[in-house]
Amino acid sequence: MGVELDMVNRDPNGLNDHVRVLFDEVIAEPDGAHSINCVWTCAYRCFECCKGCCYKLLTLLCGCPLAMCWGCQFGCITFSHIWHITPCMRMFMINCGCLQKFYGTCLQCYLQPLCEAFSFLFSNIRVSNVSG
Repeated sequence: MGVELDMVNRDPNGLNDHVRVLFDEVIAEPDGAHSINCVWTCAYRCFECCKGCCYKLLTLLCGCPLAMCWGCQFGCITFSHIWHITPCMRMFMINCGCLQKFYGTCLQCYLQPLCEAFSFLFSNIRVSNVSG
């Protein structure tokens, strides 16, 4: 494995900033509609406790099986890219390079002389305005 886990900052790339939920981001009392302080404090503690317990219970039950599923998924994707997609892309690029050379040769052999002939033919045309 060789990689050390950061046990403090577990989301160093900010992948899940969108699900960071704090009490005051969910429940707020506007001026003129305040509950009793002890209710507000108790509600805060209940919210944080239930959120933390629920998350810990779900991670305890589902964390390792889901990590195994995601590990298998990303393993399959990696395998597919290494052994199938990248070689197919390389083959496609090689074939396109060959087709590009073929197409360029055809243009130089057939179209370029035609364009030069027509340019020579049309180069002797003179246009003059005669007012009448």
